[in-house]
Amino acid sequence: MRIPAHSVCTAIRDDIVAGVYERGSRLTEELLARRYGVSRVPVREALRTLEAEGFVVTRRHAGACVAEPTEQEAADLLEMRMLLEPLGASRAAQRRTEAHLKVLRGLVRLGQERARRGNSDDLRSLGGWFHETLAQASGSPALTSMLTQLRHKIAWMYAVEAPADPVESWTEHGAIVDAVARGDSERARAVTALHNERASAVHRLRFASGADRAERVRNSQHPVNTPSLRH
Repeated sequence: MRIPAHSVCTAIRDDIVAGVYERGSRLTEELLARRYGVSRVPVREALRTLEAEGFVVTRRHAGACVAEPTEQEAADLLEMRMLLEPLGASRAAQRRTEAHLKVLRGLVRLGQERARRGNSDDLRSLGGWFHETLAQASGSPALTSMLTQLRHKIAWMYAVEAPADPVESWTEHGAIVDAVARGDSERARAVTALHNERASAVHRLRFASGADRAERVRNSQHPVNTPSLRH
């Protein structure tokens, strides 16, 4: 059975983001196919997609390699997110469905509950789901796709410290949902912009040590033909 190319792409992207493959390292089709238990065809397709997304570059005499973004490129990503997420929230206020609101409100309730209890382990995942749902509520597939790629790249380039006051952070999430529910696009834009400005302050560029990478390699052994992968 042929493994879908998007599943291979997700697996390779996840490992790049996790630091399993160092920046600048070669990505050979044969080794990748062996690692993920697939043929070279979906690997080749995945590498093309990842090159278009900016995770991979093709170098003369070396072939596909993990990209090596500069500090300026990393800073540009945060600036792009600070521009696009408020736009997405503004559009969501105009186009959201009741299903979107139900999910957003549920995530805010969970986030506020976990924040009050000090369960920080769940908050990052909940925050990611919140912003993914908010982007989907914009009703713009192009904008949603761009924001998804930005989140992947920012997670690759930055380590994110826990907010000083997670309860306040989730109060801001709640204010965004309130504005979206009221259809107040300007308020949704403004609150999201303020939230992103505060969130960007806790991002730190990653500089992984060899020991850290070795540990990630040991802990990252997910073949693509499992149901656990998310695209």
